[in-house]
Amino acid sequence: MRHNKKFNHLGRKSAHRNAMLSNMATSLIMHKRINTTTAKAKALKKYVEPLLTKAKDDSTHSRRTVFTYLQNKEAVTELFREIAQKIANRPGGYTRIIRTGFRLGDAAEMCFIELVDYNENMLKQKTAKKATRTRRSSKKKEAAETTAAPETEVVAIEAE
Repeated sequence: MRHNKKFNHLGRKSAHRNAMLSNMATSLIMHKRINTTTAKAKALKKYVEPLLTKAKDDSTHSRRTVFTYLQNKEAVTELFREIAQKIANRPGGYTRIIRTGFRLGDAAEMCFIELVDYNENMLKQKTAKKATRTRRSSKKKEAAETTAAPETEVVAIEAE
């Protein structure tokens, strides 16, 4: 029976799947963005997000725990030095999946998976939207002032 075995096996034996996810997580940490299939990206997201959460606490135990998953000293160093500082205030959701279309050879759905805090274009758009935000109440006040101003002028002209 297959009770509580709901994760995607990706058509591989468990050792191959673990090795593939470890290599993909290392590539994501080193390059901040990788191109892969959507199924692999979803599996990688579940694999790497707990590692990023563990990297917030820079202790020997958490470094050793993360190293057992990644098996790459450079990736662990990069994760704990640079990435952990950028994601320190974020409560979760460290990665983003952006679908890019279908692969030509086998029509597999392709996507980018990236670290959220390292996409400069998205960060610029987010700050630009906040700067142009207007309040609803200010529009009502402006409309009331513009309608009130011409009436007083008309009254002043009639009085003369």
